Amino acid sequence: MKLLPTTPLEEVEQRGVSLFKKTFDSDPQIVAHAPGRVNLIGEHTDYNEGFVLPLALEMQTVIVGKKNGKDTCRVASEAFEGLVEFKPSKDLKPGDPLWSNYIKGVVVNFLRNGYDVPAFDAVVVSEVPVGGGVSSSASLEVAFATFIEAIGHHHLEPSKKALFGQAAEHEFANMPCGIMDQLISECAMRDCALLIDCRSLAFEPVEMKDPNTCILVCNSNVKHQLSGSEYPLRKQQCKDALTVLQSLDPKITSLRDASLEQLNEVKDRMSEVAYRRARHVISENDRTLEAAKYLRKNEYEKAGKLMTESHFSLKNDYEVSCKELDFLVDLAMGVPGVYGSRMTGGGFGGCTVTLLKISSLSSLLDKFEQEYEKHTGITATAFVTRPGSGASYKKLE
Repeated sequence: MKLLPTTPLEEVEQRGVSLFKKTFDSDPQIVAHAPGRVNLIGEHTDYNEGFVLPLALEMQTVIVGKKNGKDTCRVASEAFEGLVEFKPSKDLKPGDPLWSNYIKGVVVNFLRNGYDVPAFDAVVVSEVPVGGGVSSSASLEVAFATFIEAIGHHHLEPSKKALFGQAAEHEFANMPCGIMDQLISECAMRDCALLIDCRSLAFEPVEMKDPNTCILVCNSNVKHQLSGSEYPLRKQQCKDALTVLQSLDPKITSLRDASLEQLNEVKDRMSEVAYRRARHVISENDRTLEAAKYLRKNEYEKAGKLMTESHFSLKNDYEVSCKELDFLVDLAMGVPGVYGSRMTGGGFGGCTVTLLKISSLSSLLDKFEQEYEKHTGITATAFVTRPGSGASYKKLE
C-alpha cells in the first residue's frame, strides 16, 4: 500500500490563490488555514464533558479571499462546481449546497455574538479527507472563522472560535458534536497532542517527538453519515444513564463525574444498553488520562495497550465500530512493532489510528494491502502524520 503524500501547505495556499484569481479576476488579500485532526484516544467523551487526546494533522483546509465591498458573500470550492452567494445575516438558513452550510453557520454565529462580518469573496481548498473521521468539517469551520477574524479585524479567544464552529455544526449541519474537533483545529501545537478537558476547555500539551515512533491513519473508505439517528441516540442513552446516576449522587453532573463503582451500584436501575454506553464513557476517560501520562514518559507499549482497549470498548459497549474498522485493527495488532490501534472519529466507518515503530511501517502497509481488499472488496488508503499546528492566517502582499 502506498502512502498518501502530504502536500506542503505552501502548495495548497498557491492553489487557493490561483483559484481565487480565476474565479474573481482579482488578487486575494488573506490566506487562513486550519487542520483536520486524528484522535489518539478519548472517543465519544467530549459531549459528556470528558477528556480527549487528539492531535492536528499536517493536512489543512485553506481559505483564500478578501472583503469585496458589496453586500453579498461569494464562495467557491476547489472540490465542487458553482459559486455560492448569500448576504451576511443573523437570519441565514441552511440550504444547498450542503458544504456551504458550515460557512453560513460560522457567519451567523459571528453576527449573533456582536461581531461584524463584511461581505467577502473567498475560495476553499482542502487536503483534509472528507467523510474519513478526521474532521474535515471542523477544519472548514475553524479556517473560515479565522478568515472572518482577519477580514473583520477581530481578536477572539481560541475557545470562542471553537464554540462558533461547534454551534455551526449543531444548527447548520444537524450534528450534535462535542467541542474536541474545533478546539484541536484551533489550538493545536506542533509535535504535541493536546489533553483537552471538554468541560472547562482547558488543555495541556503532550509532547510526541520520538523520531522512532510514528502515527499511521488508515481510511477504511467506508463512508458514514453521522447526522442520522445513531449519533443523537448515543447521546440520549448517555443522558439516560446520567439521570440514574444523579439519583445516587446529585453532584454527578456529567458521566465524567462518575466512577465505574458508582455505575455498577445503579446498574439494575437502568437499561442494559444505557449501562454499556456509560461504561464506555467512564472507562474511556480513565484510559485517556492514563494514556497521556504514559506518552509523556515515552512508554508507548502502555499507551498503545490503552488505545486497543479503547477500540474494543467502542466496538462492544458503544457499538459504533464496523467490521471493516475491526479488521484493520486486528491486522495492525498482528504486526510486531505496533503499539496500539483503534478506530478514531464518530464511527460507522472512517479511519483507524495506529501508534507504531517507524521500522514496522512497511510491514504494516504490506499487511493492509494484502489482506484488507481481499476480505472487504474495498481499497484502503493511509497516511503518516506528525502532530501539526493549529489555525492561523497571514496577509498577502
